[in-house]
Amino acid sequence: MPPKIAGLKNCFGCGLCAAACPRKIIDIRLDADGFYRPFIDEIDSCIRCHICDETCAFLNPDNEFPAPVGSFAVWSTDDETRARSSSGGVSLEIARKLMSDGYKFCGVRYDIQKHRAEHFIASTPEEAIESCGSKYIQSYTPDAFKKIDLKEKYLVVGTPCQIASFRRYIRKFNHEDNFVLMDFYCHSVPSMHAWKHYITKVKKTHGEMARVSWRDKKNGWHNSYRILIDLISQTKSGSPNQYSSAFSDGDIFYRLFLWDLCNNEACEKSCIYKKNKSQADIRLGDLWGNTYHNDKKGVSAVVAFTPKGKSVIENLDTCVRKPHTFEVVTEGQMKNNIRHASMRGLMIKYLRTGHASTAIVKALIFIQRIINKTNRILKIK
Repeated sequence: MPPKIAGLKNCFGCGLCAAACPRKIIDIRLDADGFYRPFIDEIDSCIRCHICDETCAFLNPDNEFPAPVGSFAVWSTDDETRARSSSGGVSLEIARKLMSDGYKFCGVRYDIQKHRAEHFIASTPEEAIESCGSKYIQSYTPDAFKKIDLKEKYLVVGTPCQIASFRRYIRKFNHEDNFVLMDFYCHSVPSMHAWKHYITKVKKTHGEMARVSWRDKKNGWHNSYRILIDLISQTKSGSPNQYSSAFSDGDIFYRLFLWDLCNNEACEKSCIYKKNKSQADIRLGDLWGNTYHNDKKGVSAVVAFTPKGKSVIENLDTCVRKPHTFEVVTEGQMKNNIRHASMRGLMIKYLRTGHASTAIVKALIFIQRIINKTNRILKIK
């Protein structure tokens, strides 16, 4: 029988099937809705080993998860690292620590030429800096995952579904001891059609882009849902011109993303990785909530799910670490999957055209907002 991967739709798009395939015939590319999916164009070359199916967390949802063994508030003692990061700068500090112990680092950067988030492999702490900051779009994984030598040591960071599949992958080939796996509290992933629409409008109005940050802390950590884009053009003083737009001011991309108007259907219907459900050694997030409400620089929520993960956290000598209960550390994190948005299908279909009017996108957002308010009044889930 051909692998189930061959006909898979609406999956997580983690890309592990492509990395695991011994014939390298699985291609990961965007589907019509703007999400990464597996495609097999040369099915006659398939040897029916089904390794792709076995490594897929979407096809093999977990029934058991390790219980958390430690939860902490953590932040880097290096002000520059903390400032360039979305929360407390812990991911980069963990990478630096493990790289000093002989690990390589597989994280996510933004490719400004291809305008996509992508996993990459860093061999030095300097290279790992590219991973700093959140990227609120789905990452392209196959190129990096295929380069990983299972006999070497790696820190691998990804969304919970990516890490769940990666755990299955290294467990199948008996190389778990070589890896530290790290995920993060994830809202969901939006369609790439939404991001392409957004940057097309920015480039048309402001010119070519040189750098993108999704979490600018200019107004403090608690108001950091602000996209900051450095432009190719420069000011008279020689510094980059910038484009800045915040969720609190009605930023279109953030409204599409955080109001679930263009997000992956699998995130709504199939995600099982919220709250204390993880196959990672370590999970990171923003430590939102009352405990650090007055902090302006950023504090990382850190949960260890394995003794290996706890040991890594407890040996970070470049960070402040404060133990807290799991409830305190996860107070501000999502407990449930994203909600169903009535306008999602229409929004994605419209964005798919590539010629979407911002005015119509705003109108669809407004309609969804009215639907949400009506549902709350009528107590409809």
